[in-house]
Amino acid sequence: MRRVLTSLSMLLGASMLILAPHFVRAESINAGERVAKAEAPFNVTSIAEFDTPWAIAFLPDGRLLLTEKGGRIFIVTQEGQKTEVAGVPEVAATGQNGLLDIAPAPDFKTSRAVYFTFNAPAKGGSYVILVRAVLNEDGGKAVLEDRTAIWEQATVARGGQPGGIITFTPDGKHLFLSVGDRMEPASAQDDNAPMGKILRMNPDGSVPADNPYANEGGIRALTWSTGHRNPYGLAFAADGKLWEHEMGPRGGDEFNLIKPGLNYGWPVVSNGDNYSGRPIPRHSTRPEFEAPPLFWTPVIAPAGLVFYEGKMFADWDGSALIGALSSMALVRVVINSDGQPDEVERFAMENRIRDVAVASDGAIWLIEDDNPGRLLRLTPKE
Repeated sequence: MRRVLTSLSMLLGASMLILAPHFVRAESINAGERVAKAEAPFNVTSIAEFDTPWAIAFLPDGRLLLTEKGGRIFIVTQEGQKTEVAGVPEVAATGQNGLLDIAPAPDFKTSRAVYFTFNAPAKGGSYVILVRAVLNEDGGKAVLEDRTAIWEQATVARGGQPGGIITFTPDGKHLFLSVGDRMEPASAQDDNAPMGKILRMNPDGSVPADNPYANEGGIRALTWSTGHRNPYGLAFAADGKLWEHEMGPRGGDEFNLIKPGLNYGWPVVSNGDNYSGRPIPRHSTRPEFEAPPLFWTPVIAPAGLVFYEGKMFADWDGSALIGALSSMALVRVVINSDGQPDEVERFAMENRIRDVAVASDGAIWLIEDDNPGRLLRLTPKE
């Protein structure tokens, strides 16, 4: 009898261990087979055209900053009037590389500071660089002055997949920067390499004292999370949680909740496979890596991410809006009360959508990855 009770106790203990919250992981949702709607609840107005626009960001006065991959920055009014900004540094614009993201500083009204990323030319390739500059406007002209390199990728790389997405914490005290693996997958698991990481820094580029590896020095001190492939979306939800999306290989685009010190597995695991056809172990086989709660196979090639806040699309409040390059769509993701995200709608846009932003009046703005690529304004249908 004692032997039976002992065996039963061991069995119950093992069951409790399996069910313990630390070991239980919700199954990832694959939204890759979802179909885009031809009919959308919004009107689309073309505002202006550009040569392969890459990123948009709103200034406090309602105008937009817009980057073109080839190396130009514009200030654009909501009516479509353009002012080209002088003082942009030389850009290595080849393949996926070029002039990347842009964001006004949280204190822009007083500092006039903007942050932007680009691929800087170098012998044998390029490196990703984050720059802070002052936007000076006078007499109808605009120029970037006092340019300062806040962070530079120390390793020159030949490949694309630069990442380069900038986002500030809601309190404006810290800056997050995504860096892709630059087509060198192993670098994403190399603690001493900047590639395949999400970095957290102070606005001047220094290391915050509460970073998970702040005392280790080098790139490790700035590292917030690791094991990323090509992160092209990084944004805070209204509850203060940081979400990221990244492009997978052949399958396995990911939507991730980013937490300090975690490893998201690339290239050891993925929900996609190599372009050569060689399989990659799935996330489910390696629980020590953080699995995406939502992924896409087939891929959508996500680019641009914003959480909707506004009155125009009141039913969308809190939704994540994602541009999709390969599926030529605008994707809406809802995160439920348990923290599980899922794609709820996908709207056909008839072109590759590179970035998404929301204006203060609640209108949604998009740019197309094309030449000419349009700047679009979405407003609700009556």
